[in-house]
Amino acid sequence: MHLPIQFATRMVLTTLPYRDFADLQQSMSNPDRFRLSLEEGQEYESDLDVAVIPEKDKKRADPPSMYQVMLLNDDYTPMDFVIDILEKFFNMPTEKATQTMLKVHTEGAAVCGIYTRDVAETKSQQVNHCARENQHPLLCKIQKAD
Repeated sequence: MHLPIQFATRMVLTTLPYRDFADLQQSMSNPDRFRLSLEEGQEYESDLDVAVIPEKDKKRADPPSMYQVMLLNDDYTPMDFVIDILEKFFNMPTEKATQTMLKVHTEGAAVCGIYTRDVAETKSQQVNHCARENQHPLLCKIQKAD
């Protein structure tokens, strides 16, 4: 097992494999010199001051929050336009787009997809922009997924 240690000198950050802190202390017994074994038989010595920084445990980032892109019903937007929107912006096949459009029409809203926040916001803005360009009141919004 190696203990990952980083040292910085002249703006270079290098990771050194040490078995434990005793191994590190032994190699740095002379505080004015630092010796680095590069390969078997090769060594690097420096009179430079060296800062030794123990590498922190690598923590995994939490997965990003997911958001639902919701399409809302209105009484004026043609059904064919809604199907085109679902095919174009959500890559739905025609059959699924038709089912989703009918759900929007009968239930008042339907989920078009679940994405990270940035992607969900972008898709919602694209749909709203396209609807306005085509003079339809269709509205798309996002909400945090459960």
